[in-house]
Formats: sequence, C-alpha cells, structure tokens
Amino acid sequence: MVNIIIVLPRMEDAKGIKNLLVKNGFLVTAVCNTGAQALTYANSLDSGIVICGYRLVDMVYLELSRCLPKYFDMLLLVSPKYFSEGVESGVISLPMPLKTYDLLRTLEMMTEALIRKRKKRRAQPKIRDTEEQKIIEEAKRILMEHNHMTEAEAHRYIQKCSMDSGTNMLETAQMVIRIMS
Repeated sequence: MVNIIIVLPRMEDAKGIKNLLVKNGFLVTAVCNTGAQALTYANSLDSGIVICGYRLVDMVYLELSRCLPKYFDMLLLVSPKYFSEGVESGVISLPMPLKTYDLLRTLEMMTEALIRKRKKRRAQPKIRDTEEQKIIEEAKRILMEHNHMTEAEAHRYIQKCSMDSGTNMLETAQMVIRIMS
C-alpha cells in the first residue's frame, strides 16, 4: 500500500476526501491542515503521496513540494484560475470542483507509479560504505577460518542468516563477529 497524506486548509474537506479514499481501498496515513504537519508525517515515512490545495494555512503548495522527501509525489487540488496558469513541474494537479472518478483514477495511476519506483529502488544493490564493507569482510574471514568455508560460502551464509532472521547483512555480520570472536 502507498501512504497518503491529505493536507487542506479546511479539515472538513480533508476528512471528506479521506472518507472517500478509505471507502475505495486507499491507505490514508494522515489528515492535517498545515504544511508543517504534512512534512512531519512525510519525514516519518519512506514514500507516499501528498494531496493538497494550492494555499495552505502556513505555506503554498510549492514550498511544501520542495520540502517533501525524495520518494513523495504530490497531487494538487486547484481552482480553475490557478489550474490554467500551470503548476510546478513534477506536481500532478486536478481542477476543482473535484470529480470523484478523476480523483480515484489519478490516485490509482500515481500509486502504481510509486510501487514501480519502490520495486526498482529495492532491486538496486545496496551501496555500502567502506566501514560497513570491512565489517562484512571481517565476518566472512572469521567464518572462513573457524568453519573452513570459502569466501563465497561465507558470503552466502551471511546472506541466508540475514534473510532468515529479517535483519540486514551488516547486522548479521556484526552478530557473527560478536559470537565467534
């Protein structure tokens, strides 16, 4: 599921949209009326969609858009006056008054795009800094000495233990070092 944060100046409007989205199977993580609150929620999540109006209580959508974490998209609900002027690149917008069908289809499209991005991001190999790499190499060296494994076997062992325990390879390597040293 994709996290959705709704931020509109009037809480009644935000709650109405939340109810509509929840009825249609979307996960609404937060409802608020200031950009600062939306940023607080967004910074605690790894990715998601922010639905907002053009002007919030404490900022305009552009400020919020520029402060959002990297893996967040924005859906701007905007009056025809501002809609015709155009919006910031990378921000998807829908004209007011809002049509339910348009909102739901647009969110489905944005959700699918975020899920594809998330899968692509997770499929990329994690780049480790030199300190992390040294810890993993040390754990492999210990396994090779104590258990007479090859380097590839030690690596696979740390990977498998990591997957079985639900921890990352670095944590598993640290555990191997603590236990076997």
